Amino acid sequence: MKKQKKIVLAYSGGLDTSIILKWLQENYDAEVIAYTADVGQEMDRKKIIKNAKKLGVKKIIIQDLKNIFVRDYVYPMIRGHALYEGIYLLGTSIARPLIAKDQIRVAKKFNAYAVSHGSTGKGNDQVRFELGYHYFGPKIKIIAPWRIWKLKSRTDLINYAKKHGIPIPKDKKGAPPFSVDDNLFHTSTEGKVLENPKNSAPEFIFQRTTSPEKAPNKASFITINYKNGDPVGLNGKKLSPAKVLDKLNQLAGKNGIGRVDLVENRFIGIKSRGVYETPGGTLLLMAHRAMESVTLDKDTMHKKDEVMPRYAELIYNGYWYSKERFKLQKIIDLNRNKVNGSVKLKLYKGNITIQSRQTSSNAYSMKKVSFEENKTFNKSNVERFINFHKKKLR
Repeated sequence: MKKQKKIVLAYSGGLDTSIILKWLQENYDAEVIAYTADVGQEMDRKKIIKNAKKLGVKKIIIQDLKNIFVRDYVYPMIRGHALYEGIYLLGTSIARPLIAKDQIRVAKKFNAYAVSHGSTGKGNDQVRFELGYHYFGPKIKIIAPWRIWKLKSRTDLINYAKKHGIPIPKDKKGAPPFSVDDNLFHTSTEGKVLENPKNSAPEFIFQRTTSPEKAPNKASFITINYKNGDPVGLNGKKLSPAKVLDKLNQLAGKNGIGRVDLVENRFIGIKSRGVYETPGGTLLLMAHRAMESVTLDKDTMHKKDEVMPRYAELIYNGYWYSKERFKLQKIIDLNRNKVNGSVKLKLYKGNITIQSRQTSSNAYSMKKVSFEENKTFNKSNVERFINFHKKKLR
């Protein structure tokens, strides 16, 4: 008897990937393995398993990647202070390379000939997934349904789902949902009323942040502890990477921190409007810069700022595993072993204030900056310094 081929599908359990699962079964003579990467998104494991089994899937894999995601993907990106187009913290972008890597691992384990994903033909994620697939499994076939099937719209998908008895979720207003992606680092919301940039984002779409107006009237305080450039705990208590981010998300979210409404330039050339919530990540970015301000020298910090736009663009475009990103990461991580200490933050109604920075580093000298007279800084050299730079004006 001929052995059936296998396809590993990146399966969320939602409408799109459930439809894709059924479509793959209809159009390919292959067993579909449902693979779900747990990167901290809101998900119902029982529902995922139930939905996949209902659609005839025998192998369902749910892989816990939360700590790996934060430690090996989010933290390196935060060390680079990556902001795409000056505002986007790259929450979706940074998760895709890890999911692609582990999906290929599963495909190799079960000797699957193909992998599949549910990214749309107009989006960035198809690029991010497939560059990751190619890097780790260049000989494995990629099936991208949105680029090849005859279903062209959300209406087509809903009609297909009704035909095959696939449950159709509803949003808080009882209508088909917005396009949502979430993980431990962020939540993004796109589509529907958000497609027109003149429309304000309705409050009900926000999932992990309270509006600043409804945030507590009393400020919250948090101290982030650092070792070798990464958070290792909060308020002096050592925590895992996933737990650090989880607790920061909760604290920042309730204080109305981390909302961004962005019209971005997609890699494939389309402008899109999305609303992003990155509460804990917003704290991490500000705190890390504050920690570096008292531990790193000027040249190191400025070099990092110089390469950041390109570094962020590489991540956004799906080039996490590229030689160029690896090269820039080395520049970013130069002297990261010096970034040790703690930063205390004050959170209040959407605002973050640095309260204190503590470190044993001698990069910051109180003697040199003191307004009291001291002998550690030779002011007579300043005139020569200014005269040297005057010559550069001509």
